[in-house]
Amino acid sequence: MKKDMNHFLSNFLNIGEAAKASGVNAKLIRHYESIGVVPKVNRTDSGYRLYSKNDIHLLTFVRRARNLGFSMKEIKRLISLWRNRSRTSAEVKAMAKSHISALDQKIKELEEMRDTLLHLTKNCHGDNRPECPILENLAHE
Repeated sequence: MKKDMNHFLSNFLNIGEAAKASGVNAKLIRHYESIGVVPKVNRTDSGYRLYSKNDIHLLTFVRRARNLGFSMKEIKRLISLWRNRSRTSAEVKAMAKSHISALDQKIKELEEMRDTLLHLTKNCHGDNRPECPILENLAHE
């Protein structure tokens, strides 16, 4: 019986091993479990989490989606679609296209900020004088 239990447990990873295998640190794994992005995993009698290959695959999925900038709400939806074999790819594509639009908007805003700062730094002498167009711009609308 004990041999069977050891064999069973050898198919699972602890949280440190799961973190290494998935590329998601242990603190984030606990956070994702607490907010319901990933389901709570089985635990040993002593309370240690046990992660299966499927759990690692899901954590890797979440990490990759986060790296693409999807929000936690979007990732929950993507996981739901991923698990639903009767889904249509049209819904997934629509989510991705919407995310691309949001990224395009953010890129535009970042470029505008960069352009403003470039302009301000060109007009700042950067010397010992107190006049500074950067601070003046920040102080006024």
